[in-house]
Order: sequence, then C-alpha cells, then structure tokens
Amino acid sequence: MATSIRTLVLRVVGDSTRNIHHVLGSRVKHSFCNAGITVCRGYSDGKSTHFGFETVPEEDKAERVYKVFESVAKKYDVMNDAMSLGIHRLWKDTLLHIMNPQPGLRLLDTAGGTGDISFRFLEYTHSMYDRQQRQRARSNQTPSWQDLAGHYKTDEAAPSQSRAVVYDINKEMLKVGKQKAEKAGIGTGLSWVMGDAEELPFDDDQFDIYTIAFGIRNVTHIEQALQEAFRVLKPGGRFLCLEFSKVSNPLLERLYDTYSFQMIPVLGEVIAGDWKSYQYLVESIRKFPDQETFKEMIEGAGFFCVQYFNLTGGIVAIHSGFKL
Repeated sequence: MATSIRTLVLRVVGDSTRNIHHVLGSRVKHSFCNAGITVCRGYSDGKSTHFGFETVPEEDKAERVYKVFESVAKKYDVMNDAMSLGIHRLWKDTLLHIMNPQPGLRLLDTAGGTGDISFRFLEYTHSMYDRQQRQRARSNQTPSWQDLAGHYKTDEAAPSQSRAVVYDINKEMLKVGKQKAEKAGIGTGLSWVMGDAEELPFDDDQFDIYTIAFGIRNVTHIEQALQEAFRVLKPGGRFLCLEFSKVSNPLLERLYDTYSFQMIPVLGEVIAGDWKSYQYLVESIRKFPDQETFKEMIEGAGFFCVQYFNLTGGIVAIHSGFKL
C-alpha cells in the first residue's frame, strides 16, 4: 500500500514538472502567433494538429480522441461531477435557459454523448408546454365542447413534436446515454445517431437548434464542424456551444491551472483508472481558442448576432449565433 501511494505521488510530481514545460512551450508559441507567425493555438496547419500538447498527424487525432472517450465512457458522468464539484450541471442548466426552447422545436445535440443536453431540452419543452396549457385553461374558465376537444387533440400531439437527436462519434458514449434514458424513462422524441461532427448525415435546413457541449475542442477541423452546423440549421435556427474557455482573472487562472494539472489526472486515475485520458482533456482545454477568437470562427462560418457569455470567471463560455 505504501509503495502504491509513493508511486502515485512520484507520478503526480513528474507530470506536474512536464506540465510546466508544456505550458511554457505553449506560451512561447502563443507569443509567436501574436508576432504574426502562423503557429496559432487551436489551429491545424493542414498536415498536423494538436492532441493535447502533443503534435500528431491530422488523420490520427480522431482515432485517438475516440479511444479517450471509449475509455472514460462508463465513468464519464461521475468524473464530470468530481472534476467540476457538480458545477457542470449548473452550466448545462444555464445553456438551456439561454436557449429557452419552445415546444415543437427540433434539436441536434452534437457530441451529445450521455444525453445531458437532450434530456434537459425535452424536459424544458415539455414543462413549457404544460405551463402554456395551464395558462390557456385559466384564460378560458368555461370552455365549449369544441374547445375541450381541441385541447385534448393538442395535448396528445404536442409531446412528440419536440424532438432531440443525440449525435456522437463514440458508440460507447451513446451506449451509456441510452442506458441513462431507459433508466429515467425518457424515450418519446429522442433518437440516437453515431457519426462525425465534420460530416453530418442530415439534409440541409433540418434543425431549429444545434448544440455542442464540451465537444468541439476535440474536433480535428473546427471550421468544418461549424460549417456543417450552419448547413443543417433551418433559416432562423440557433447555434449554441458550451465549452471550456479562457479564464479572465489572473489569480483564478493560476488556481485553475494548478487544480487542473495536479488534481484532475489524479481523480481520473482513482475514479476511472485512467490518468492519460484526463491528462489529455486538461491539455485540450488550453489548446482551444479563446472567446473572441472562437467568436470570429463562428462568424466566419456564416452565423450572425454571435455573442458569448462567460460562466465561472470564463472557465467555460457559451457562444450563441443565428443562421439568417
């Protein structure tokens, strides 16, 4: 037991030292980007891309990301609670309040994984429908038989009109999501599709809302994923992305970096038995573009009225845009 603890401590110290070297290296690269040299954070040069702090061939990244989420799928939700101290639930609730979806809309939940956003969407729209029905009933205290008949027809049809497609490249994540849905009794209006965010298997102008939560930083070609999001949205449709971002407060940033690099991989080892996957997840956050850069990328894909909302000091941000 003492030997195991000593080995784990030595591993923490060793990885912390390597992380310092990685962070220093990434800051040097970022300074080159500011000076006009084309080594910008979050971008691919056409031949290679980043996998955390590691540079890999573009064709290798998707497979390596797949293996990460295949490894963590069964403990994904537990680790989300452990890593964020449960705050990820509030971030996702905030996404839904900003979305404010009405009954009858169709959602594409890309990188939907275990279904958290889709479950919230269906619950929110069903609650909205019930509230609208109560308000309608109060406004007409003595309805005619025609009104009553129309009410029951609408009541039967409405729940199936709000639909969510959970779309993810990883079958193990979808498997866990389906199990959660069955356990919670969620089935109506919910479907599951496996595929790549860069090549959506849907026709143009199909969805009212496109969401991607904690997934776009794992995509090899972010610009291509954004263009696909634009393509499948209906005119007037909304793009919403919830993702880790750039912390604005220097003190919070130092605390956040210390916690991320020294604690999250340890939690991954203890809870999920997987140090390397959570080391990658921490590193991938630092490689993702900051709020303003990502905003420009969304605008470059054709979206209008693009804005973002920082949550928890910028640890995460919600970006929003519309297809007009």
